[in-house]
Amino acid sequence: MRALVTGGAGFVGQWLQEHLRQCGDEVAAPDADVTDPAALGQALVAAAPDAVYHLAAITNVGESWGEPQRTFEVNAVGTLNLLEAARSLPSVPTVLLVCSAEVYGQVGPDDLPLTEASPLRPVSPYAASKVAAEFLGLQAHLAHHLPVIRVRAFNHIGPGQAPTFVVSSLARQVAEADIRGGGVVKVGNLSPQRDFTDVRDVVRAYRLLVERGVPGEVYNVCSGQAVAIEEIARYLLERAPGDVRLEVDPQRVRPVEVPVLRGDPQRLVAVTGWQREHSLHDTLDDVLAGWHRELAASERR
Repeated sequence: MRALVTGGAGFVGQWLQEHLRQCGDEVAAPDADVTDPAALGQALVAAAPDAVYHLAAITNVGESWGEPQRTFEVNAVGTLNLLEAARSLPSVPTVLLVCSAEVYGQVGPDDLPLTEASPLRPVSPYAASKVAAEFLGLQAHLAHHLPVIRVRAFNHIGPGQAPTFVVSSLARQVAEADIRGGGVVKVGNLSPQRDFTDVRDVVRAYRLLVERGVPGEVYNVCSGQAVAIEEIARYLLERAPGDVRLEVDPQRVRPVEVPVLRGDPQRLVAVTGWQREHSLHDTLDDVLAGWHRELAASERR
């Protein structure tokens, strides 16, 4: 299978490329700006893909509050550009649109677990941009018969993730404090609960959906379990033998926080047979070990 990955240089994109190649796929990951229709179109023509994995996006929820217009330009208009380029190809590819569970927004206990039929109530500019991107994909499928499969990915974590994301940030700070023999780990709101899945399991789900998913449908990619950020922070702190403590940093507290996100992966499982292969604790250990290696390498340079 010939695959094209947008956002291939990113955290998930790198893991996805590795997985696709292990599966025997021919992979192109052009450095094309999704807000540049001409460049994006040329990249798709050159690759002539059987499948497009659209990962390119501004992905940080917190940063979207400061740059809502830029977030929409990349996430929504960029998706529109991608869809237009894909449907103009002589042989149209299957397009996997990677959207986000943030589209579900504020939910209560009675709303959980979230299924694909749950209402969309975005509370951040990022989430609103992802709703727009997702429905542009649905429109392209309904109006132009482009085989679009939509994914609502819940939180995914793993080695190599940028420290702008909460788990990676916590792990990096714990590793730094461990090296120093103690210190402070700055945190935001620790009460939110999130449904975390290892990135290596996530990218397996993406390829399975391209193979077996139904065009026009939407699928949750999640573990089905919610864990509080505080529980993750405490687990990581237990792996630092020195005097390491948590300290709330007001700059890390978001204007609006979704208390709990927990998804139902049953539609994904029923169509693809997907199952998790990495436990949360194993993933956290890998993330922490990755930061220890990177920090040690930095000290040697």
